[in-house]
Amino acid sequence: MSIEGKTALVTGGGRGIGRAVAEWLAREGARVAVAGRTVSELAEVSEAVKGIPVQLDVGDRAAIRAAVPRVLEQLGHVDILVNNAGIAESAPFQETPDEAWDRMFAVNVTGAFALCQALIPPMIARGWGRVVNVVSNAGLTGYAYSSGYCASKHAIIGMSKAIALEIARTPVTINCLCPGWVETRMSDEAVTRIEQKTGRSREEARKALTSMSPQRRMVQPDEVAAMVAMLCSHEARSIHGQAIPIDGGQVMT
Repeated sequence: MSIEGKTALVTGGGRGIGRAVAEWLAREGARVAVAGRTVSELAEVSEAVKGIPVQLDVGDRAAIRAAVPRVLEQLGHVDILVNNAGIAESAPFQETPDEAWDRMFAVNVTGAFALCQALIPPMIARGWGRVVNVVSNAGLTGYAYSSGYCASKHAIIGMSKAIALEIARTPVTINCLCPGWVETRMSDEAVTRIEQKTGRSREEARKALTSMSPQRRMVQPDEVAAMVAMLCSHEARSIHGQAIPIDGGQVMT
């Protein structure tokens, strides 16, 4: 795929899907800035991909404003933006704290919006760009006890579709990928919560998640990373403004 020599910024790049994306893009020839909050993870991944570590909390707009010039100084420019950073908190809707709601919107939506604002106009000016927002199939449907999370994921899909219409005549595309449960630390934490709240065994708790997919399995991070790389290729230039599920057929749009 045609991303040799491109430059990429991957948020939430220190683990899970973000790490898989950083590694995949690097293998395809891109130079990658790996952004995240945990210094040790960033150092490990950036060394593995021969990239640049960027300590960044995308839930802090001031931190984004400070980080973008540093990234541009080191990379020169950004061709590919992968908004992967995200957080999930669950509770019955009437018990969801204001702080949890605000945190999820700050990280899952506002941070991505701020990076789009900062990096899409220069992409347009240079004549090429790709934005891939790694969302969740929670942006395509609803899940009980996840009102804040689902709302934030619906919001980023709506935001992406609106941006897509505004930039449709430019050489920049923006799309969303919507995985189901992926084999990451976040799914491990979800299994632990189910164990603690329901008294089920770990095997039973895990089955509760895998049974949500018609394929009865979790998605692997590399499956998402491969789709990110495909959307970043020249050949994917007509895929624009889409929200694409990667969930074994759990949500069919």
